[in-house]
Amino acid sequence: MDTNHMDDGSSSDGMEMEIMPGYMELITRAYSVMFSAFRDCKDCGLERSRRTLLDHAYITWMEIFMFFMCVVMWTKVRRGLTVYIFEPFAQWCCILPKDVSKMPESAWKLVFYTMSWSYSTYLLFFTSYSFFQNPPSVFYDWKSGMSVPIDITIAYLIQGSFYGHSIYATIYMDAWRKDSLVMVVHHFITLALITFSYAFRYHNIGILVLFLHDINDIQLEFTKLNVYFKTRGGKEYLINDVLSNMGAISFSITWFWFRLYWFPLKVLWASCVTSIQSVPNIPFYFFFNTLLFALLLMNIYWFLFIVLFVVKVLTGQMKEVNDVREYEDEDLKGIKKDTNDQMSTEGKHVQNGINKKKHL
Repeated sequence: MDTNHMDDGSSSDGMEMEIMPGYMELITRAYSVMFSAFRDCKDCGLERSRRTLLDHAYITWMEIFMFFMCVVMWTKVRRGLTVYIFEPFAQWCCILPKDVSKMPESAWKLVFYTMSWSYSTYLLFFTSYSFFQNPPSVFYDWKSGMSVPIDITIAYLIQGSFYGHSIYATIYMDAWRKDSLVMVVHHFITLALITFSYAFRYHNIGILVLFLHDINDIQLEFTKLNVYFKTRGGKEYLINDVLSNMGAISFSITWFWFRLYWFPLKVLWASCVTSIQSVPNIPFYFFFNTLLFALLLMNIYWFLFIVLFVVKVLTGQMKEVNDVREYEDEDLKGIKKDTNDQMSTEGKHVQNGINKKKHL
């Protein structure tokens, strides 16, 4: 066993557990600490960044090779599951034709995120690591080039390669949605965080970030699958309607709790405030915190979709759970075509902005 495994989990035993701050304390302390760090940085710039990168980044060619191998593996596994299991099952269940192509995407993501979140949960709550209970401990005993415990290395390889695959999948395999471009940016930022946090040995806080984000993806894909399976063979099934509603409610609550409460008050507090106390000259302090704040802003952006969904349900504008991010490209193309053909609509009438043929 890697000796660092025990060091990471137990070195903080003799140190006092810190109380989680509130939002105002986070904002004021983070601003104060970051401004002070920026003021004291005398030679900040590209040259110092280059030296820091060369002095503190540790990643081997074998690890890079394994990353690309796993990216290809995830893509092949997804294609195989889609062709031989997910699509045939969707067709066998006779779900709506428009959902047959979407169902494999959600099924694949549900399988992966359930596996990855279960593993990060195991690391944080069933081993000696205390990163969740005491977030500042992620930087206790940090050393440049320190060994990464094998169990965390496995988590990083799984997650990093999956987000490498997800960049390709979002562009070429998934249904295009209103937030797909933001999703691609999110995947790039997440992959950058995973890669650089591993190279600079900030793997402890990385596991905490992954744990706080993956649970919402499980609930999202579970909810979407039940929406797709609500209508099968022309019949409505109450069980799927109930499960989709329950999934939407739990998704909304945990999104705020995990990504907008625990993430800033645990992760950003540790990365902005206590990291520089534990490691005064911590490498790439501003770079990592910029990426983490960008991740927070995207979480807020997506939360607006959730608020929109809740408002529509409460005001009666939406009678059933649906993905408000859906673009429905087919409808948009139809509307564009109708606009171009507006002068030749004899024998047709317009309903909700879409031309339909009259049936006499």
